[in-house]
Amino acid sequence: MISLTFLRYIGVKSANLLESVGINTAEELFDVGVIEAYKRVKSAYPGEVTMNMLYALQGAWLDLPWNELPLDMKLKLNNEVDE
Repeated sequence: MISLTFLRYIGVKSANLLESVGINTAEELFDVGVIEAYKRVKSAYPGEVTMNMLYALQGAWLDLPWNELPLDMKLKLNNEVDE
C-alpha cells in the first residue's frame, strides 16, 4: 500500500483530511476517484476545503501540479462535482 503523501502534490494536510474520511492510501484514492474523494472531504470540512484540493487530487492522479491542469479539465471537474 502506498501512502497518500508519497503522491506528489498531496501534502500532509490534504492526506490528513483524506484519511479522516476513510481514504488512507493512494490505492484507495484511485479506487474512490478524485470527485468522490473531494466530495467526502468537502462535506466533512466545508469551510476549509476549496476547489484547489480537487485540482490537487486530479494533479496527483496525473502527476501534474494543480495549476498546470488545462482549463477545460478544471471546468469538467467543476461540472462533475456539481452533478
